[in-house]
Amino acid sequence: MLLFLSGQMNEINERADKVHQELLPKFFEMGKVVEHNQAKVLNAFKKAGVSDFHFQASTGYGYDDAGRETLEKVYADVFNAEAAIVRNQIVSGTHAISTALFGILRPGDELLYVTGRPYDTLEEVIGIRGKKNAGSLNEFGITYREVPLSEGKIDIKKILSTIKPHTKIIGMQRSCGYGDRPSIGIEELREAISSIKKVYPQIVIFVDNCYGEFVETLEPTDAGADLVAGSLIKNPGGGIAKSGGYIVGRKKLIEQCGNRLTAPGIGLEGGASLGTLLDMFQGFFLAPHVVGESLKGAVFSSALLSSFGMTTSPGPDEQRTDLIQSVSFPNREAMILFCQEIQAHSPVDAHVKPYPSAMPGYESEVIMAAGAFIQGASIELSADGPLREPYKAYVQGGLTFEHIKIAVTASLVSLYEKEILTV
Repeated sequence: MLLFLSGQMNEINERADKVHQELLPKFFEMGKVVEHNQAKVLNAFKKAGVSDFHFQASTGYGYDDAGRETLEKVYADVFNAEAAIVRNQIVSGTHAISTALFGILRPGDELLYVTGRPYDTLEEVIGIRGKKNAGSLNEFGITYREVPLSEGKIDIKKILSTIKPHTKIIGMQRSCGYGDRPSIGIEELREAISSIKKVYPQIVIFVDNCYGEFVETLEPTDAGADLVAGSLIKNPGGGIAKSGGYIVGRKKLIEQCGNRLTAPGIGLEGGASLGTLLDMFQGFFLAPHVVGESLKGAVFSSALLSSFGMTTSPGPDEQRTDLIQSVSFPNREAMILFCQEIQAHSPVDAHVKPYPSAMPGYESEVIMAAGAFIQGASIELSADGPLREPYKAYVQGGLTFEHIKIAVTASLVSLYEKEILTV
Protein backbone atom coordinates (compact mmCIF):
# COMPACT_ATOMS: atom_id res chain seq x y z
CA MET A 1 0.00 0.00 0.00
CA LEU A 2 1.29 3.45 -0.91
CA LEU A 3 0.48 6.55 1.13
CA PHE A 4 3.14 8.72 -0.52
CA LEU A 5 5.24 8.85 2.62
CA SER A 6 8.97 8.94 3.12
CA GLY A 7 11.50 8.03 5.79
CA GLN A 8 10.26 6.29 8.90
CA MET A 9 6.64 6.62 7.77
CA ASN A 10 7.26 3.84 5.28
CA GLU A 11 7.79 1.50 8.21
CA ILE A 12 4.12 1.94 9.15
CA ASN A 13 3.06 1.08 5.61
CA GLU A 14 5.31 -1.97 5.57
CA ARG A 15 3.89 -3.17 8.86
CA ALA A 16 0.34 -2.68 7.54
CA ASP A 17 1.14 -4.84 4.52
CA LYS A 18 2.74 -7.49 6.72
CA VAL A 19 -0.32 -7.61 8.99
CA HIS A 20 -2.55 -7.86 5.91
CA GLN A 21 -0.57 -10.79 4.54
CA GLU A 22 -0.60 -12.62 7.88
CA LEU A 23 -4.38 -12.29 8.05
CA LEU A 24 -5.08 -13.85 4.64
CA PRO A 25 -5.83 -17.37 6.02
CA LYS A 26 -8.27 -15.83 8.51
CA PHE A 27 -9.86 -13.79 5.73
CA PHE A 28 -10.50 -17.00 3.79
CA GLU A 29 -12.38 -18.49 6.75
CA MET A 30 -14.38 -15.29 7.12
CA GLY A 31 -15.21 -15.59 3.43
CA LYS A 32 -16.90 -18.93 4.09
CA VAL A 33 -19.39 -17.15 6.37
CA VAL A 34 -19.99 -14.58 3.64
CA GLU A 35 -20.58 -17.37 1.12
CA HIS A 36 -23.08 -19.10 3.43
CA ASN A 37 -25.03 -15.90 4.03
CA GLN A 38 -24.91 -14.94 0.35
CA ALA A 39 -26.46 -18.29 -0.56
CA LYS A 40 -29.15 -17.78 2.07
CA VAL A 41 -30.09 -14.38 0.66
CA LEU A 42 -29.96 -15.59 -2.95
CA ASN A 43 -32.26 -18.52 -2.17
CA ALA A 44 -34.74 -16.19 -0.45
CA PHE A 45 -34.81 -13.94 -3.53
CA LYS A 46 -35.43 -16.94 -5.79
CA LYS A 47 -38.09 -18.39 -3.50
CA ALA A 48 -39.97 -15.06 -3.39
CA GLY A 49 -39.80 -14.72 -7.18
CA VAL A 50 -38.23 -11.26 -7.08
CA SER A 51 -38.76 -9.46 -10.39
CA ASP A 52 -38.05 -5.99 -11.73
CA PHE A 53 -41.77 -5.41 -11.31
CA HIS A 54 -41.17 -5.39 -7.56
CA PHE A 55 -38.90 -2.34 -7.79
CA GLN A 56 -41.71 -0.01 -8.89
CA ALA A 57 -42.75 2.84 -6.59
CA SER A 58 -46.09 3.20 -4.86
CA THR A 59 -47.48 6.52 -3.67
CA GLY A 60 -50.23 7.84 -1.43
CA TYR A 61 -51.51 5.21 0.98
CA GLY A 62 -49.31 2.54 -0.57
CA TYR A 63 -52.01 -0.15 -0.54
CA ASP A 64 -51.28 -3.41 -2.37
CA ASP A 65 -47.59 -2.63 -2.83
CA ALA A 66 -46.39 -5.96 -4.21
CA GLY A 67 -42.73 -4.96 -4.05
CA ARG A 68 -42.90 -3.98 -0.40
CA GLU A 69 -44.72 -7.19 0.49
CA THR A 70 -42.19 -9.29 -1.42
CA LEU A 71 -39.26 -7.55 0.25
CA GLU A 72 -40.77 -8.35 3.63
CA LYS A 73 -41.15 -12.00 2.62
CA VAL A 74 -37.47 -12.08 1.67
CA TYR A 75 -36.45 -10.64 5.05
CA ALA A 76 -38.70 -13.07 6.93
CA ASP A 77 -37.19 -15.98 5.01
CA VAL A 78 -33.57 -14.94 5.58
CA PHE A 79 -34.19 -14.31 9.28
CA ASN A 80 -36.18 -17.54 9.67
CA ALA A 81 -39.13 -15.54 11.01
CA GLU A 82 -42.90 -15.71 10.52
CA ALA A 83 -43.21 -12.11 9.33
CA ALA A 84 -41.29 -8.90 8.80
CA ILE A 85 -41.65 -5.14 8.58
CA VAL A 86 -39.15 -3.47 6.22
CA ARG A 87 -40.04 0.16 5.68
CA ASN A 88 -38.50 3.42 4.60
CA GLN A 89 -40.82 5.06 7.16
CA ILE A 90 -38.61 3.66 9.95
CA VAL A 91 -36.01 6.40 10.30
CA SER A 92 -33.33 4.65 12.36
CA GLY A 93 -32.43 1.64 14.44
CA THR A 94 -33.64 3.46 17.54
CA HIS A 95 -36.98 4.08 15.81
CA ALA A 96 -37.27 0.39 14.89
CA ILE A 97 -36.56 -0.64 18.49
CA SER A 98 -38.93 1.99 19.87
CA THR A 99 -41.67 0.78 17.50
CA ALA A 100 -41.18 -2.79 18.70
CA LEU A 101 -41.22 -1.86 22.40
CA PHE A 102 -44.21 0.48 22.20
CA GLY A 103 -45.99 -2.01 19.95
CA ILE A 104 -45.89 -4.79 22.53
CA LEU A 105 -45.70 -3.16 25.96
CA ARG A 106 -48.79 -1.86 27.78
CA PRO A 107 -49.24 0.20 30.98
CA GLY A 108 -48.27 -1.92 33.97
CA ASP A 109 -45.85 -4.09 31.97
CA GLU A 110 -42.13 -4.23 32.61
CA LEU A 111 -39.18 -4.11 30.25
CA LEU A 112 -36.14 -5.97 31.58
CA TYR A 113 -32.85 -5.48 29.72
CA VAL A 114 -30.44 -8.30 30.51
CA THR A 115 -27.32 -7.11 28.69
CA GLY A 116 -26.78 -4.13 30.95
CA ARG A 117 -27.58 -0.54 30.07
CA PRO A 118 -28.75 -0.25 26.46
CA TYR A 119 -27.38 2.12 23.83
CA ASP A 120 -27.49 5.82 24.78
CA THR A 121 -30.28 6.75 22.36
CA LEU A 122 -32.68 4.29 24.04
CA GLU A 123 -32.39 5.94 27.43
CA GLU A 124 -34.87 8.66 26.46
CA VAL A 125 -37.18 6.10 24.84
CA ILE A 126 -37.26 4.18 28.11
CA GLY A 127 -37.47 7.33 30.24
CA ILE A 128 -34.36 6.92 32.39
CA ARG A 129 -33.03 10.18 30.96
CA GLY A 130 -34.47 13.12 29.06
CA LYS A 131 -37.26 15.67 29.22
CA LYS A 132 -40.62 15.12 30.88
CA ASN A 133 -43.73 14.71 28.74
CA ALA A 134 -41.63 13.40 25.85
CA GLY A 135 -43.72 10.24 25.55
CA SER A 136 -41.29 7.72 27.04
CA LEU A 137 -42.23 4.23 28.16
CA ASN A 138 -42.00 5.40 31.75
CA GLU A 139 -44.66 8.07 31.17
CA PHE A 140 -47.02 5.35 29.96
CA GLY A 141 -46.61 3.44 33.21
CA ILE A 142 -44.18 0.89 31.82
CA THR A 143 -41.43 0.07 34.28
CA TYR A 144 -37.82 -0.69 33.46
CA ARG A 145 -35.03 -2.61 35.11
CA GLU A 146 -31.76 -4.07 33.91
CA VAL A 147 -29.50 -6.97 34.76
CA PRO A 148 -25.78 -6.37 34.22
CA LEU A 149 -23.57 -8.86 32.48
CA SER A 150 -21.45 -11.10 34.68
CA GLU A 151 -17.83 -11.12 33.53
CA GLY A 152 -19.02 -10.10 30.07
CA LYS A 153 -21.63 -12.85 29.81
CA ILE A 154 -25.42 -12.93 30.13
CA ASP A 155 -26.17 -13.81 33.75
CA ILE A 156 -28.91 -16.42 33.30
CA LYS A 157 -29.20 -17.27 36.99
CA LYS A 158 -29.63 -13.61 37.95
CA ILE A 159 -32.19 -13.07 35.18
CA LEU A 160 -34.36 -15.96 36.33
CA SER A 161 -34.38 -14.64 39.89
CA THR A 162 -35.13 -11.07 38.72
CA ILE A 163 -38.17 -11.72 36.49
CA LYS A 164 -41.48 -10.61 38.00
CA PRO A 165 -45.07 -11.48 37.06
CA HIS A 166 -45.46 -8.20 35.13
CA THR A 167 -42.19 -8.62 33.17
CA LYS A 168 -43.44 -8.58 29.57
CA ILE A 169 -40.31 -8.12 27.44
CA ILE A 170 -36.75 -9.18 28.04
CA GLY A 171 -34.46 -7.04 25.93
CA MET A 172 -31.02 -8.06 24.70
CA GLN A 173 -28.55 -5.87 22.81
CA ARG A 174 -26.03 -7.78 20.71
CA SER A 175 -23.62 -4.94 20.12
CA CYS A 176 -21.49 -3.36 22.83
CA GLY A 177 -22.65 0.07 21.65
CA TYR A 178 -20.65 2.63 23.62
CA GLY A 179 -20.33 0.21 26.53
CA ASP A 180 -17.18 -1.41 27.87
CA ARG A 181 -18.24 -5.00 27.26
CA PRO A 182 -17.98 -7.70 24.62
CA SER A 183 -20.70 -8.14 22.03
CA ILE A 184 -23.12 -11.05 22.36
CA GLY A 185 -22.85 -14.00 19.98
CA ILE A 186 -25.66 -16.17 18.66
CA GLU A 187 -24.81 -19.23 20.75
CA GLU A 188 -24.81 -17.17 23.93
CA LEU A 189 -28.19 -15.75 22.93
CA ARG A 190 -29.49 -19.25 22.24
CA GLU A 191 -28.45 -20.53 25.67
CA ALA A 192 -29.98 -17.56 27.47
CA ILE A 193 -33.24 -17.59 25.48
CA SER A 194 -33.67 -21.34 25.91
CA SER A 195 -33.13 -21.12 29.68
CA ILE A 196 -35.60 -18.23 30.06
CA LYS A 197 -38.28 -19.81 27.85
CA LYS A 198 -38.18 -23.08 29.80
CA VAL A 199 -39.33 -21.26 32.92
CA TYR A 200 -41.19 -18.27 31.43
CA PRO A 201 -42.53 -19.28 28.00
CA GLN A 202 -44.91 -16.30 27.87
CA ILE A 203 -42.18 -13.66 28.01
CA VAL A 204 -41.31 -11.92 24.76
CA ILE A 205 -37.59 -12.01 23.95
CA PHE A 206 -36.55 -8.93 21.99
CA VAL A 207 -33.09 -8.53 20.43
CA ASP A 208 -31.53 -5.30 19.19
CA ASN A 209 -29.61 -6.71 16.22
CA CYS A 210 -27.90 -3.50 15.10
CA TYR A 211 -24.40 -4.17 13.71
CA GLY A 212 -24.90 -7.93 14.03
CA GLU A 213 -26.66 -8.97 10.81
CA PHE A 214 -24.69 -11.44 8.65
CA VAL A 215 -21.67 -11.42 10.96
CA GLU A 216 -22.43 -15.05 11.82
CA THR A 217 -24.30 -17.68 9.82
CA LEU A 218 -27.35 -17.46 12.11
CA GLU A 219 -29.50 -14.60 13.38
CA PRO A 220 -31.21 -14.08 16.78
CA THR A 221 -34.51 -15.46 15.44
CA ASP A 222 -32.65 -18.71 14.70
CA ALA A 223 -31.69 -18.72 18.38
CA GLY A 224 -35.32 -18.41 19.53
CA ALA A 225 -35.84 -14.64 19.77
CA ASP A 226 -39.47 -13.58 19.34
CA LEU A 227 -38.74 -10.15 17.91
CA VAL A 228 -35.62 -8.63 16.32
CA ALA A 229 -35.01 -5.11 15.01
CA GLY A 230 -32.32 -3.16 13.20
CA SER A 231 -31.46 -0.37 10.77
CA LEU A 232 -31.09 -0.47 6.98
CA ILE A 233 -28.26 2.06 7.02
CA LYS A 234 -26.26 -0.49 8.95
CA ASN A 235 -25.53 -4.07 7.87
CA PRO A 236 -28.67 -5.18 5.98
CA GLY A 237 -28.80 -2.11 3.73
CA GLY A 238 -25.46 -3.06 2.18
CA GLY A 239 -24.45 0.56 1.76
CA ILE A 240 -27.18 0.99 -0.87
CA ALA A 241 -30.40 1.54 1.11
CA LYS A 242 -30.75 5.26 1.80
CA SER A 243 -32.96 4.94 4.87
CA GLY A 244 -35.23 2.55 6.67
CA GLY A 245 -35.38 -0.13 9.32
CA TYR A 246 -36.72 -3.61 9.88
CA ILE A 247 -38.47 -5.71 12.51
CA VAL A 248 -38.78 -9.50 12.15
CA GLY A 249 -40.37 -12.11 14.36
CA ARG A 250 -43.60 -13.84 15.30
CA LYS A 251 -46.54 -12.82 13.13
CA LYS A 252 -48.79 -11.70 15.99
CA LEU A 253 -46.06 -9.47 17.42
CA ILE A 254 -45.23 -8.04 13.99
CA GLU A 255 -48.89 -7.10 13.53
CA GLN A 256 -48.83 -5.24 16.86
CA CYS A 257 -45.67 -3.42 15.80
CA GLY A 258 -47.35 -2.53 12.50
CA ASN A 259 -50.22 -0.91 14.38
CA ARG A 260 -47.71 1.17 16.29
CA LEU A 261 -45.78 2.15 13.17
CA THR A 262 -48.90 3.41 11.39
CA ALA A 263 -52.24 3.17 13.23
CA PRO A 264 -54.70 0.52 14.41
CA GLY A 265 -56.89 -0.39 11.46
CA ILE A 266 -54.12 0.45 8.98
CA GLY A 267 -51.26 -1.64 10.30
CA LEU A 268 -48.98 -3.00 7.60
CA GLU A 269 -51.46 -2.43 4.77
CA GLY A 270 -50.34 1.18 4.35
CA GLY A 271 -47.00 2.81 3.66
CA ALA A 272 -45.94 3.99 0.22
CA SER A 273 -42.50 2.80 -0.91
CA LEU A 274 -41.85 6.02 -2.90
CA GLY A 275 -39.14 4.56 -5.11
CA THR A 276 -37.00 3.09 -2.31
CA LEU A 277 -37.51 -0.60 -3.08
CA LEU A 278 -34.72 -1.08 -5.62
CA ASP A 279 -32.16 0.23 -3.12
CA MET A 280 -33.55 -1.98 -0.37
CA PHE A 281 -33.57 -5.13 -2.50
CA GLN A 282 -30.14 -4.53 -3.98
CA GLY A 283 -28.63 -3.48 -0.66
CA PHE A 284 -29.93 -6.60 1.06
CA PHE A 285 -28.48 -8.77 -1.70
CA LEU A 286 -25.07 -7.08 -1.32
CA ALA A 287 -25.18 -7.05 2.50
CA PRO A 288 -23.36 -10.36 3.18
CA HIS A 289 -20.41 -9.27 1.03
CA VAL A 290 -20.28 -5.73 2.42
CA VAL A 291 -20.46 -7.03 6.00
CA GLY A 292 -17.57 -9.35 5.15
CA GLU A 293 -15.51 -6.40 3.91
CA SER A 294 -16.26 -4.48 7.11
CA LEU A 295 -15.31 -7.46 9.26
CA LYS A 296 -11.99 -7.93 7.46
CA GLY A 297 -11.30 -4.25 8.02
CA ALA A 298 -12.13 -4.55 11.72
CA VAL A 299 -9.80 -7.51 12.20
CA PHE A 300 -7.03 -5.72 10.29
CA SER A 301 -7.52 -2.54 12.33
CA SER A 302 -7.32 -4.48 15.57
CA ALA A 303 -4.20 -6.36 14.49
CA LEU A 304 -2.37 -3.30 13.20
CA LEU A 305 -3.21 -1.02 16.11
CA SER A 306 -2.38 -3.76 18.62
CA SER A 307 1.04 -4.12 17.02
CA PHE A 308 1.72 -0.54 18.13
CA GLY A 309 0.71 -1.32 21.70
CA MET A 310 -2.78 0.12 21.49
CA THR A 311 -5.69 -1.57 23.28
CA THR A 312 -8.42 -2.83 20.98
CA SER A 313 -11.60 -4.81 21.54
CA PRO A 314 -12.26 -7.33 20.18
CA GLY A 315 -8.66 -8.41 19.75
CA PRO A 316 -7.53 -9.64 16.33
CA ASP A 317 -8.00 -13.31 17.30
CA GLU A 318 -11.29 -12.95 19.17
CA GLN A 319 -14.65 -14.09 17.82
CA ARG A 320 -16.62 -11.42 15.99
CA THR A 321 -20.32 -11.02 16.66
CA ASP A 322 -20.81 -7.49 15.34
CA LEU A 323 -18.98 -4.87 13.26
CA ILE A 324 -17.81 -2.61 16.04
CA GLN A 325 -14.11 -2.28 16.79
CA SER A 326 -13.20 -0.21 19.82
CA VAL A 327 -9.82 1.49 20.12
CA SER A 328 -8.57 2.99 23.38
CA PHE A 329 -6.58 6.22 23.54
CA PRO A 330 -4.45 7.75 26.30
CA ASN A 331 -6.29 11.06 26.24
CA ARG A 332 -8.98 13.17 24.65
CA GLU A 333 -6.63 14.78 22.12
CA ALA A 334 -5.42 11.46 20.70
CA MET A 335 -8.97 10.23 20.21
CA ILE A 336 -10.01 13.43 18.45
CA LEU A 337 -6.98 13.29 16.14
CA PHE A 338 -7.66 9.68 15.17
CA CYS A 339 -11.30 10.44 14.31
CA GLN A 340 -10.32 13.53 12.35
CA GLU A 341 -7.91 11.47 10.24
CA ILE A 342 -10.60 8.89 9.49
CA GLN A 343 -12.74 11.77 8.25
CA ALA A 344 -9.85 13.14 6.20
CA HIS A 345 -9.59 9.79 4.40
CA SER A 346 -13.28 9.50 3.58
CA PRO A 347 -14.79 9.76 0.08
CA VAL A 348 -17.29 12.43 1.15
CA ASP A 349 -16.54 15.61 3.14
CA ALA A 350 -12.86 14.74 3.51
CA HIS A 351 -12.20 18.46 3.85
CA VAL A 352 -14.43 18.72 6.92
CA LYS A 353 -12.81 18.39 10.37
CA PRO A 354 -15.09 16.90 13.05
CA TYR A 355 -15.02 18.23 16.61
CA PRO A 356 -16.78 17.01 19.76
CA SER A 357 -20.26 18.42 20.28
CA ALA A 358 -23.56 17.73 21.96
CA MET A 359 -25.86 15.43 20.00
CA PRO A 360 -29.56 14.55 20.45
CA GLY A 361 -29.97 11.34 22.42
CA TYR A 362 -26.46 11.35 23.93
CA GLU A 363 -25.49 12.43 27.43
CA SER A 364 -21.84 13.29 26.72
CA GLU A 365 -20.20 15.25 23.93
CA VAL A 366 -19.67 12.98 20.92
CA ILE A 367 -17.19 13.14 18.07
CA MET A 368 -18.32 11.52 14.84
CA ALA A 369 -16.19 10.98 11.78
CA ALA A 370 -18.32 9.71 8.93
CA GLY A 371 -17.63 10.88 5.42
CA ALA A 372 -20.40 8.73 4.05
CA PHE A 373 -22.50 8.72 0.89
CA ILE A 374 -25.57 8.18 3.08
CA GLN A 375 -25.84 10.41 6.13
CA GLY A 376 -25.24 8.47 9.33
CA ALA A 377 -24.73 5.15 7.54
CA SER A 378 -22.81 3.00 10.00
CA ILE A 379 -22.11 0.37 7.35
CA GLU A 380 -19.80 2.95 5.77
CA LEU A 381 -16.49 3.59 7.50
CA SER A 382 -16.88 5.75 10.57
CA ALA A 383 -15.20 6.41 13.91
CA ASP A 384 -17.05 7.94 16.79
CA GLY A 385 -17.54 7.90 20.51
CA PRO A 386 -18.41 9.95 23.57
CA LEU A 387 -15.65 12.17 24.92
CA ARG A 388 -15.48 10.68 28.38
CA GLU A 389 -13.08 8.40 30.21
CA PRO A 390 -12.00 5.84 29.22
CA TYR A 391 -11.38 7.45 25.83
CA LYS A 392 -12.58 4.96 23.24
CA ALA A 393 -13.36 5.43 19.59
CA TYR A 394 -15.69 2.93 17.98
CA VAL A 395 -14.59 2.16 14.44
CA GLN A 396 -17.20 0.45 12.33
CA GLY A 397 -18.23 -0.29 8.79
CA GLY A 398 -16.42 0.16 5.52
CA LEU A 399 -17.78 -0.70 2.08
CA THR A 400 -14.41 -2.05 0.97
CA PHE A 401 -11.54 -3.55 2.94
CA GLU A 402 -9.04 -1.46 0.98
CA HIS A 403 -10.62 1.80 2.10
CA ILE A 404 -10.47 0.71 5.75
CA LYS A 405 -6.82 -0.25 5.42
CA ILE A 406 -5.87 3.08 3.84
CA ALA A 407 -7.77 5.19 6.38
CA VAL A 408 -6.65 3.37 9.53
CA THR A 409 -3.02 3.26 8.42
CA ALA A 410 -3.09 6.97 7.62
CA SER A 411 -4.55 7.68 11.06
CA LEU A 412 -1.64 5.81 12.62
CA VAL A 413 0.79 7.96 10.67
CA SER A 414 -0.76 11.10 12.13
CA LEU A 415 -0.56 9.71 15.66
CA TYR A 416 3.12 9.04 15.02
CA GLU A 417 3.73 12.55 13.67
CA LYS A 418 2.22 14.00 16.86
CA GLU A 419 4.50 11.70 18.86
CA ILE A 420 1.54 9.92 20.45
CA LEU A 421 2.92 6.63 19.11
CA THR A 422 6.38 5.38 18.22
CA VAL A 423 7.23 3.00 15.40
